[in-house]
Amino acid sequence: MVNQNQFPKRPIRKKRRKQEKKFGNNNRKKLLIVFIVLLIFICVLIGRLLYINLSSSDTYARIVMAQMDYDSKSIPFKRGDIKDRNGTVLATSEKVYNLVLDPYVVLNSNGDCEKPTAEAIEEYFGIDKETVYDALDENPDSRYIVLAKKLDYDTVKAYQDFMNSEDEQDQKDSALVKGIWFEEEYLRQYPYDSLAASLIGFTVSGNQGTWGLEGYYNDMLNGTNGREYGYLSDESDFERTTVAAINGYNVVSTIDLNIQRIVEKYVAQLGQERGSKHTGVIVANPNTGEILAMADSPTFNLNSPRDLSAYYSEEEIANMSDEEETNALYDVWRNFCVSDTFEAGSTMKPLTIGAALDENKVSTGDSFLCDGGEDLFDGVGTQHIPCHYTYGHGTTTLQEAIMWSCNDALMQIGNRIGTTDMLKYHRLYGFGRATGIDLPGEAGAESLVFNESTMGSFELATSAFGQGFNLTMVQMIAAFSSIVNGGHYYQPHVVKEITTESGHVVKSFDKVLVRNTLSKETCDWLKEAMHQTVADDGVYTTGTAARVDGYTIGGKTGTAEKVPRGTGKYVVSFIGFAPVEDPQVVVYVVIDELQDNQEDSSAPTKMAGDILKEVLPYLQIFPNNGEGSEETSGDPGNYQWGAEPETNEDGTPIENEDTEDEDIEDNEIVDEAGDGYVELE
Repeated sequence: MVNQNQFPKRPIRKKRRKQEKKFGNNNRKKLLIVFIVLLIFICVLIGRLLYINLSSSDTYARIVMAQMDYDSKSIPFKRGDIKDRNGTVLATSEKVYNLVLDPYVVLNSNGDCEKPTAEAIEEYFGIDKETVYDALDENPDSRYIVLAKKLDYDTVKAYQDFMNSEDEQDQKDSALVKGIWFEEEYLRQYPYDSLAASLIGFTVSGNQGTWGLEGYYNDMLNGTNGREYGYLSDESDFERTTVAAINGYNVVSTIDLNIQRIVEKYVAQLGQERGSKHTGVIVANPNTGEILAMADSPTFNLNSPRDLSAYYSEEEIANMSDEEETNALYDVWRNFCVSDTFEAGSTMKPLTIGAALDENKVSTGDSFLCDGGEDLFDGVGTQHIPCHYTYGHGTTTLQEAIMWSCNDALMQIGNRIGTTDMLKYHRLYGFGRATGIDLPGEAGAESLVFNESTMGSFELATSAFGQGFNLTMVQMIAAFSSIVNGGHYYQPHVVKEITTESGHVVKSFDKVLVRNTLSKETCDWLKEAMHQTVADDGVYTTGTAARVDGYTIGGKTGTAEKVPRGTGKYVVSFIGFAPVEDPQVVVYVVIDELQDNQEDSSAPTKMAGDILKEVLPYLQIFPNNGEGSEETSGDPGNYQWGAEPETNEDGTPIENEDTEDEDIEDNEIVDEAGDGYVELE
């Protein structure tokens, strides 16, 4: 039986309901008070807004309207020019105009404006009036339709003359021409088309420089757009404010237009007569590191850089995939002188002998027996490395080793130098490291040179005559220039100064002495040895094709078999300088895979001689029948040629402000990082 006392009594539940009812009534009273307060606040706010609307609406309307942008347009900056060292413009930006139609204005102006506007556009801009009618019909509410782009000034001026004419009939006709205006922009143009194309580079949309100087100095060449604003002032007057565009800086290069033309003439001539996969030429001032000319082949027209028709048929281009077309364009755009690596061949021999002399591993009176080659262990077995003259030169002096380009003698010299010192001088000469030239895409070839773990006796021997490791043209000309200028390695560069539009110099690029390579005594001996390489009439002499009547020319030929060996593909080259007594100019010619007789090193040698024959008189370096010292005067490039570096009392060079260390002894690398290389700015 259930115990009733276990359940709560009903009077207790009634008591709880009373308490809940009492709590609810109190809460409703509080909510009512809050509601009344909010209602009063809203009424006051509405009243205030009504008062403002009735008494001050005009004032606030003017403030709002003054903040609105009624007429705003961008003012484009002018990209800076690229000039040669004498101020000749190589790249510039010319103002062009886009023809803009405003259909809304045409269709909503007083009078019948469609026909007069369409007829004016047809007459002055050559656009069929039916095209204009279609634009008006299809876009009646549009305020912006571009009908034509990149119109020149003369075309626009003819139309503006008509609109502003004082002739009565013209005024009557132009009164109903509405809704036409012009956007201004700049078009990048290159007055000399393909001249120095890979060095100058070009721009793509948005003033973005790519390749060459256009790419490297893009930020300096670009400016900042301005803007013109139209708005209503707080007095309801229409006002304009203009923020002027800031134009870009001009880049004045070290290139001499006339020397560049001379070089490109002979590069083109070789292409027409014999052909090659690639040809590169650099002309430099050995005393400063300035590049006076840089040309390569294949090349392209800077005003139409994507045009491949010079190298491919229409059918070939049409059948190219996107990747194939891109690769073809890159092959044309790439600067062979800076971006391609190759084995130097025998142009390396003077640098090897210079290292041996400075390390006292050989003397100028030493002789070597050339019996046609050396048998060397290559890590697997014995391999015979022949001299280029396989019958052997016999007893060969140190000078004749250069004159006759004797591989056998150089292998013996390399063995005397040893791995440690050979690698030391490779670093001194800058091999395996980018030079820091102010051009994009420079190959450093870090992975294509020897180090302590990869250079054995076989590699030591072959590297002595320039095989087994790769370098670039700009690396070689910088190293070679240090030999002919007395042992000073200057950073190669292609820009002389940055200027404002008015010509004020913002930044000058002086010569930068990076380090010293060889002693002056060694350099003097090497210069004379290379002079005899060109001047001597001996049966084995290799550089005679570079002779120029009346001048003392020095230089060295190079022939390097490409990898894989045995395919019959070669890189041939010549690097020379003049005059021997006071070198003012260095010329380096490299030909990759001549289409006929690929081992013919006389082709680059003759080209170098032809270039020097025209360049030397242009620089007012006059002939003296090959005897004595040449006189120089009146340099057309406004530069003091042949200036020797200033020296301290002990004969060490005084560096300019861009060089960090003031005293660099011969054969000493500025090596702050401890990795065997100098870091360039």
